[in-house]
Amino acid sequence: MKAPCRRLTNSLSRLVILIFLVLIHIALVAADAFDTLTVQREIIAGWPLFDCPQCMDKKEQLHTKSMAVGNHQVEKDIDIIVTYTDTSGAIRIRTVKSKDLSASWIWKNPINDNQAKDEDSESLEDRPEMRVLDTNEQSVNEHADISEQPLKTPFPMHPAKLRRRALRQERRDRRTAELIQGGEKRETQMQSAAIERAKTFDTSVKAKYSIWRKEYESPNSDSTLKLMRDQIIMAKAYASIAKAKNATAIYDSLIKHSKRSQQAIGEATYDSELGPSAVDRAKEMGHILSLAKDQFYDCIVMARKLRVMLQSTEANVEEVKKKSASLTQLAAKTVPRPLHCLPLVLTTDYFLLSDEKKKFPNNMNLEDPSLYHYAIFSDNVLATSVVVNSTVLHAKEPGKHVFHIVTDKLNFAAMKMWFLVNPPAGSTIQVQNVDDFTWLNASYCPVLRQLESSRMKEYYFKAHQASSLTAGSDNLKYRNPKYLSMLNHLRFYLPEVYPKLDKILFLDDDIVVQKDLTPLWNVDLQGMVNGAVETCKESFHRFDKYLNFSNPKISDNFDPDACGWAFGMNMFDLKEWKKRDITGIYHGWQNMNEERTLWKLGTLPPGLITFYNLTHPLDRGWHVLGLGYDPALNQTEIENAAVVHYNGNYKPWLDLAISKYKSYWSRYVMLDNPYLQLCNINTFMLS
Repeated sequence: MKAPCRRLTNSLSRLVILIFLVLIHIALVAADAFDTLTVQREIIAGWPLFDCPQCMDKKEQLHTKSMAVGNHQVEKDIDIIVTYTDTSGAIRIRTVKSKDLSASWIWKNPINDNQAKDEDSESLEDRPEMRVLDTNEQSVNEHADISEQPLKTPFPMHPAKLRRRALRQERRDRRTAELIQGGEKRETQMQSAAIERAKTFDTSVKAKYSIWRKEYESPNSDSTLKLMRDQIIMAKAYASIAKAKNATAIYDSLIKHSKRSQQAIGEATYDSELGPSAVDRAKEMGHILSLAKDQFYDCIVMARKLRVMLQSTEANVEEVKKKSASLTQLAAKTVPRPLHCLPLVLTTDYFLLSDEKKKFPNNMNLEDPSLYHYAIFSDNVLATSVVVNSTVLHAKEPGKHVFHIVTDKLNFAAMKMWFLVNPPAGSTIQVQNVDDFTWLNASYCPVLRQLESSRMKEYYFKAHQASSLTAGSDNLKYRNPKYLSMLNHLRFYLPEVYPKLDKILFLDDDIVVQKDLTPLWNVDLQGMVNGAVETCKESFHRFDKYLNFSNPKISDNFDPDACGWAFGMNMFDLKEWKKRDITGIYHGWQNMNEERTLWKLGTLPPGLITFYNLTHPLDRGWHVLGLGYDPALNQTEIENAAVVHYNGNYKPWLDLAISKYKSYWSRYVMLDNPYLQLCNINTFMLS
């Protein structure tokens, strides 16, 4: 009995457990179905049920009645088969009653939708009461610009959205009003500024009259003057045509108005310098030119007349240029009366001195190689005094500076008298006469021999030629007396003139010293004979400018692009000079140039040849050139230079001098000196 009872008890236990498991399973399935329906409602809310067979069967009924499931107006409950994915990722199928769907679900007939495309804007998905919007779509629509969808039908919106749209429109209107107001304000300001400028206009500006040129409508400083000159040119052209056609009245009128216009112009260079009648003359000339143009204007004839006038004017200009060059060279050679007076007065007083008073002190310094020696070769007393005075004033130790001056026989007494009366403070002076150098003769010096030849005299003195003023203007420069004077060529004989010196600084008489030159004696010339500042800039002042490279003697020995250098401030190593026989080299080339086929006269071309590859370039700050011909030099470079050089025709002691450079020289002229006052040089320099 116990065994069967035990089996029955076990069977009942298993049955209870099975029933309990079944109940648990049913509960899980019900919960799963409930979760599935909830998830499905959330995921596919608003999706049309295009795959519902029951919907296809009831499509006509649903379409006509337009029933919404959320309103529970469906006639009978419909089983809807839906698919979903559970939490484990498996796809499941469930049946859902239509009454259990949420209110967001809508019914849509796909067949009718394809046949009614024109009614898309009124379809269920666009109707505000049937439309379901997700969060992203709602956010985009809230920030969309109204102007971007002008063709869509506006739908009822949330009051907050309407309020935001109204605020945006209000801001646009306010900004538009501000821009309009600002534009009106700026326009008012511009008008006020224009009125103020108009008040400052000079209403008395002279009018411009021209019957053929439009550029004179824009006023400038000399427009009226240019107009009147053009009118005179046109009047001459029309007068020539009128005379050829026997139109006497117009011809006389044109000539008369031309003369009156020329008188009105006078020496004026700007409109402000014209007389009050100039505008009236321009008006009158404009009227007569208008009449002449109506009667005689012919393009071909007028072009021919103007071409003839142009050629005639060009020929006159060339003639004037030649005369100007000749007169400039003549003026450069001419000594002004005050400067001519000075040596005469000095010479007279020199011969009144006793022999003891004609001697300079400190003669023991003349051959001391430890001192600073200068060589100045000049016949101009005033210019030499400026060189010495400016050098001593800037010297830190004037007592160590020795000046060796060589002049010609005519100016020897005057030069010596000047420095006897006006000795430089502490410095040593020596004045010599070039004619006392007996070794300097025609047998030794090729230049002297050539100057004594008949051909050279014919070149320099062409008295038999009547048109020498213009015909020889190109070579007139080389007929300057300085090219005939041995003072100009004495620079090639420095070791013979100063045999006991080791170094000497050569200075031209047209330079001005502005700094202490003592450091030049410490410059290492690196075995070269000549220390000088190079003058070449780009293609200017190179060897081909001074030498005839068509001659094989020149082209075979020199580089045409070699850089030129300046005579005027040169440091010469006399020891190296003697070692290399520089004077012998100079003589050799001077003999080869007896016919002037290698270079023209002067000292720079033979200097370039003689010191070729023997010149050490100095810093440009030591020597600035061009003050005697170039008015466009850099003012800062001039002021910072140790030496400024008035090379060229416009010497500072002449009326030709460039006015803005003259003060650099005149400040070292002793205007209070009795000799200068006696000859009115002080008045001459200040004029």
